[in-house]
Amino acid sequence: MSGPEESVGSLKNPQDTLARRTIRGGFWVFALRIAQRFFDLVRLVILARILAPSDFGLMGIALLVMMTIETFSLTGFQQALIQKKGNIEGYLDTTWTVLILRGFLLFIILYFIAPYVSVFFETAAATSIIRVIALSALFQAFANIGVVYFQKELEFEKQFIYQFSGTLADFVVAISLAFMLRSVWALVFGLLAGNLVRCVASYIVHPARPRLDFELTKVKELFGFGKWILGSSILILLITHGDDIFVAKLLGAAALGFYQMAYRISNMTATEITHVISQVAFPAYSKLQENMSKLREAYLKVLQITTFLSIPLSGMIFALAPDFTKIFLGEKWMPMVPAMQVLALAGSLRAVAATAGCVFTAVGKPKIDTKLQVVRLFLMATLIYPFAVKWGILGVSIAILLSVLVSSIGFNRQAIRITTCEVKEFGRIILFPSIGGVAVISIIMGLKAIMSIGLWEFLILVCMGISGHLFVIYLSDRFFGYNIEALIKESFRSLRRV
Repeated sequence: MSGPEESVGSLKNPQDTLARRTIRGGFWVFALRIAQRFFDLVRLVILARILAPSDFGLMGIALLVMMTIETFSLTGFQQALIQKKGNIEGYLDTTWTVLILRGFLLFIILYFIAPYVSVFFETAAATSIIRVIALSALFQAFANIGVVYFQKELEFEKQFIYQFSGTLADFVVAISLAFMLRSVWALVFGLLAGNLVRCVASYIVHPARPRLDFELTKVKELFGFGKWILGSSILILLITHGDDIFVAKLLGAAALGFYQMAYRISNMTATEITHVISQVAFPAYSKLQENMSKLREAYLKVLQITTFLSIPLSGMIFALAPDFTKIFLGEKWMPMVPAMQVLALAGSLRAVAATAGCVFTAVGKPKIDTKLQVVRLFLMATLIYPFAVKWGILGVSIAILLSVLVSSIGFNRQAIRITTCEVKEFGRIILFPSIGGVAVISIIMGLKAIMSIGLWEFLILVCMGISGHLFVIYLSDRFFGYNIEALIKESFRSLRRV
């Protein structure tokens, strides 16, 4: 098999240090997520105007079923290959073969359980949607396994092409069909188009040509690490989508449409920052796992950048949720606003905890993540029913916030212990962005009290909120040695050198 040697050729350049590759990788991952979320947001606003909340709820039910089956059959092999030291070329064919077998199994299961899912959720239309969406499992399974090198070797400029091609296809197909069909099928065919295009693109952007091969010893070796990824992923599924299942069953498809829309918008910044972190920090931390001082330094820098971005942005979403919904989505979506505001607070906590989760996996201790996810799941399961009965989707959101809050404390404590960083330093890093977040909320809420809000006023409030945060950070840099400006300049210098 050819290809992997070529894909890592840049690593032979002695000037291409890990720090520079990490910064360059972060730039490309961030650029990818910004581009994806821009198109997703435009797509969301357009489709929200054309389609009903129940359409989004139907699609949500179908995706829930697919994600559930996918997660319970997850191998964790890709993460194992990224974490594994040395040459992984000999493992690619076996991994690809296992993924294809898994893809066919997923398709068969989804096809035959579709009618039973419809009965469970009391939504007959879900049957055909689930069966068509099941094709995505096959498209994903046949994707070129060689793309794992993009993350392992921090070559995210190629990952950008691979992933964004699918985003663009989804956008074009979904928007076009929405105007013609005005039904949930626009979402369905958009999803299929995106996954199909990504599958094709994976063979264009990477030269590896995997073959069917199955070596049991390699499967056992990879699964030794992957089993913890599987366990953690199942818990994350129950945590991040158990609430969706609960809402769909107890409150109905329309309520699920409101709740999922609230979750997507409120966690948009936190989810994207978390994604960037996991894409870049995990392989970078893995290469530093035997140098604790360097790992600690990298962890604190990632934590600083994460809090600098995520906390004030979540505060902005909290303050502007009613105005964004009314202006961009329309009055029919206003019932979701209180839930969106609560979930925005949970999103900022999730982003901070994500910096710790990457540390656990990189140092070969994914079971820590699994155990902490159990705690979060237990709290959510305990609180969600009584809260939902009393306050509907707002109650579900409060249960999510409380479970995230408690588990985040555990994540951060374990990260501090493993990296041996000082609690004082950790607290100092998150203090100033938190003050900036409070400033963002205070400025926006204060201005809203004295002005009516239209599109231009909304944009002015966004600018004022950002300005308030940056002013707080400037004072923190100047008088308290926060040093975020130096970190950003260092990142841009390294980016220019590569």
